Amino acid sequence: MRHLSAALIACVVILSACNGNPPTVFVMEVTREVIVTVIVTQSADTAMPTTPSATPSAEPTSTSSTPSPTPTPDPRPTPVIGQIYVADQIFERGRMFWLQPAKQIWVLSNDSSGRAVWSVYPDSFVEGMVESDPSLTPPAGLVQPTRGFGKLWRENSNVRAALGWAKQPEIGYQTRYEYHAGGTVNAQGQFVQASGYHVLETLEGIQFRFIEGAWTWEQMTP
Repeated sequence: MRHLSAALIACVVILSACNGNPPTVFVMEVTREVIVTVIVTQSADTAMPTTPSATPSAEPTSTSSTPSPTPTPDPRPTPVIGQIYVADQIFERGRMFWLQPAKQIWVLSNDSSGRAVWSVYPDSFVEGMVESDPSLTPPAGLVQPTRGFGKLWRENSNVRAALGWAKQPEIGYQTRYEYHAGGTVNAQGQFVQASGYHVLETLEGIQFRFIEGAWTWEQMTP
């Protein structure tokens, strides 16, 4: 399943305007940044000073001035940066992430040609379900994934074949998340949104980039 739920965008990704401003930063609570342009004009009730009658030969004083231009807001959205809760598990040939805001499982694997493949699945595990299959015995030094990861791994043969057995139990933590919207500005000055990319940082400090549209992933840091 390669469909990103709107829940992640609704819960985590709120895009704000003005690319020149610093990135929007939030912790599990998102607000929308609103740009307000204030234009100060002279009141019609304010009379301009007149030249005294005692000096009729004096040259009139110029009171005109060139108004300052009002800057046009940049319609391109700024990156969204926040802290989210994830679960993480490393496998023989890949990795799984569970993202709490969207209740999704992101699978990192490689296809037969070695191309990095990013797949997204809903987390269908609920409390009370069987957490593991005791009939499955992992090889020495490896473990069977449990709960949401285990349910997906047992029920989806493609995921199981791509990842292999887990190398360690899953761990949960709070981590840095980013979303960078893709798109262009059209002739009317409007931003037309297109596929963007996500950045997720692991507990070890490794950053992964997930590219929408292409459905690929890459490790940004060693």
